[in-house]
Amino acid sequence: MRWCSEVISVSRAHALAPIITASFCNTSVVFQVQKPFSKFKFNSSFSSLSLTHRKLLAVQAQPSNSRDDFDFVVVNFYHFVFIKDPQAEVAKHLSFLDLEGLNINGRIYLNEQGINAQYSGPSKDAMAYVNWLKEDSRFSDILVQISPSENGHAFPTLKLRYKPSLFEGGISHLPLLDPSMRAIPLEPSEWRDRLEAFNKNDLPSKDDPKRNYILLDVRNGYEWDIGHFHRAQKPNVDCFRSTSFGLSQEEITASDPLSNVDKEKANILMYCTGGIRCDVYSTILRQQGFQNLYTLKGGVSHYLKNEGPAEWVGNLFVFDSRLSLPPSVYYPGDTTEAETTPVSGDDRFAKCYICNSEVSELRHRNCANLDCNFLFLCCRKCVKDLRGCCCLTCTTAPRLRPVLNGYQRYKKWHIYRDMDLHGNMRTSN
Repeated sequence: MRWCSEVISVSRAHALAPIITASFCNTSVVFQVQKPFSKFKFNSSFSSLSLTHRKLLAVQAQPSNSRDDFDFVVVNFYHFVFIKDPQAEVAKHLSFLDLEGLNINGRIYLNEQGINAQYSGPSKDAMAYVNWLKEDSRFSDILVQISPSENGHAFPTLKLRYKPSLFEGGISHLPLLDPSMRAIPLEPSEWRDRLEAFNKNDLPSKDDPKRNYILLDVRNGYEWDIGHFHRAQKPNVDCFRSTSFGLSQEEITASDPLSNVDKEKANILMYCTGGIRCDVYSTILRQQGFQNLYTLKGGVSHYLKNEGPAEWVGNLFVFDSRLSLPPSVYYPGDTTEAETTPVSGDDRFAKCYICNSEVSELRHRNCANLDCNFLFLCCRKCVKDLRGCCCLTCTTAPRLRPVLNGYQRYKKWHIYRDMDLHGNMRTSN
């Protein structure tokens, strides 16, 4: 690796102007431009990667107006709507973020069926994008969900691009733009009323083969492990594309809560984190002949914000660096200690994946073995005994990362890719 041996600084500009560094062999030239970086013109070759570099410079040049502007939040929303030219729409969104110099990281995908977004940033920047988007009549009624991110960005970079499928599993072929093909959304209060009646046995028994009410968790099994609604069966899948409830035609499995039910009479109550998985999967079930499909509007996060932890046990798994959020994050009036101790109600349901003992923290960790990286729940004793690994075999792996304590997360795998056992960088030929 060659290092720059000389730095030449060219500067007659304002002190707050962004600095641009260009490297030529062994010389690094630093330019300081006079005009604000956020005023640079957008061109068609612009990408989300270049936006990341630009916004970092722009943020450094912006003075602080108030502390609240830099309280970080995570924003989630999705919306199914026809977009005639999604590539042009992507360029439009990138142009806005560039011109405004907004400091947001996350995943924002657009295609012909709409938009799916999860991103983090200072509250002022995060909401500026939402407000701009809602000025477009196609997105004016999106349900935006916001939660705090105490440790800054919850995502490492920004990915804003066209994606053939708004969600995993390849869903572009589904008629998602037709509301009649999706489940009927229930407001959180109505969902709570139905669950309370269900849990008080005011509804038909779940053991009845032609039962009228079925509570369906359309998430992954590891999400259920740290939190779920009472009486919701644990999904036997670890990725959404493997979900197969109600699709078994040749054999009936005990793990499928939709097996052997009357498709015309059964009332299926579906829930997930934010709602999009239920909208997608209800469309699949509708095609399979299921008639009475209902979904929790806005998912669990919207429910916790409006109803608190009623009928809910544990924390909520989220797909960002925070991993696990207690109900109190969404519902300030809640005083449960779910973030440190599993809530009683399902007899301390959260178990260590290794020894099956109770865990004191409702938060997953990744296996310290870089080449495994398995996401698992673990008690403190097993974390210590197995040095942060998920099994004894992984403890002898050649590339082990250090054991992380508390809420720390491993960095992206490529950061450790070229590290040897002692944490020294390997030299490349």
